[in-house]
Amino acid sequence: MVETMEKSNTTSDFILLGLFKHTGLHLFLFTVVLTIAISSLVGNALMILLIQQDLRLHTPMYFLLSQLSLMDIMLVSTTVPKMAADYLTGIKSISTAGCGLQIFFLPTLGGGECFLLAAMSYDRYVAVCHPLRYPMLMSWPLCLRMTVGSWFLGAADGLIQAVVALSFPFCNRREIDHFFCEAPTLVRLACADTSVFENVMYICCVLMLLVPFCLILTSYSLILAAVLRMRSTEARKKAFATCSSHVAVVGLFYGAAIFIYMRPKSYRSAHHDKVVSAFYSIFTPMLNPVIYSLRNSEVKGSLKMWLGKCANIKHHQTWSCSR
Repeated sequence: MVETMEKSNTTSDFILLGLFKHTGLHLFLFTVVLTIAISSLVGNALMILLIQQDLRLHTPMYFLLSQLSLMDIMLVSTTVPKMAADYLTGIKSISTAGCGLQIFFLPTLGGGECFLLAAMSYDRYVAVCHPLRYPMLMSWPLCLRMTVGSWFLGAADGLIQAVVALSFPFCNRREIDHFFCEAPTLVRLACADTSVFENVMYICCVLMLLVPFCLILTSYSLILAAVLRMRSTEARKKAFATCSSHVAVVGLFYGAAIFIYMRPKSYRSAHHDKVVSAFYSIFTPMLNPVIYSLRNSEVKGSLKMWLGKCANIKHHQTWSCSR
């Protein structure tokens, strides 16, 4: 018994305090969150499948959308399985390697999504303002470079955060008041001066958010100016329909991210951070495919076609079995 206690005291694992407690209300909330997470995985996987299967969707716009869905799947998979396992088993420890992987993947996916949304806004700008030059201004090589650049910049940020955050010495109390590991919460446990790292991390987060956000604002300012010059009401409606889905996704993502990473320290609280983190890492990935599918006639048409094919296959299988 004494030996077990000594091992638990000297363990290098961290303890995630989690998002929910074992009460009736929290059990209900946990079930809701888990349902939303599963819906997010299914919705984004279906979006990737539709884009892959339908040749009409093999365009730069939908390729970028498939990358957004892939990032959302990875984002949910990084946080929710561990959170669910901790809640159901009561074992809330996470190894240093596991914590480092979460710290790496969250900025990689979050930062990558920032730049990917900026690339999507440029795509919408070209489609609305320069439709005849779209194949040249939004070519496949440029689309692939922007995609790879988004992943690379996000991964660079994630790697730096993970390596530096785990390089600090940590005190005996290794409890993280969160449901996943991220650098801002982890460095609070460090037994060293982390002010330089926190300030640099704050500046990097601001740049990772504001640089793409400025590009998005520039793109949509030019789009708005072009739309206001259009004489055709039908053309205006089409332009707004083309851009409205992306604007909604940008608003949801950046609203949560700015609340988390750009507030002064005096206004931060662990409870609010956990709730907003749950919003951008679980709820927003579910809303993305819903927004794009409900407001996009091409995606809805592809979904109906796919469901029709599935129904025909099932009908033929039933008919064959009946014979």
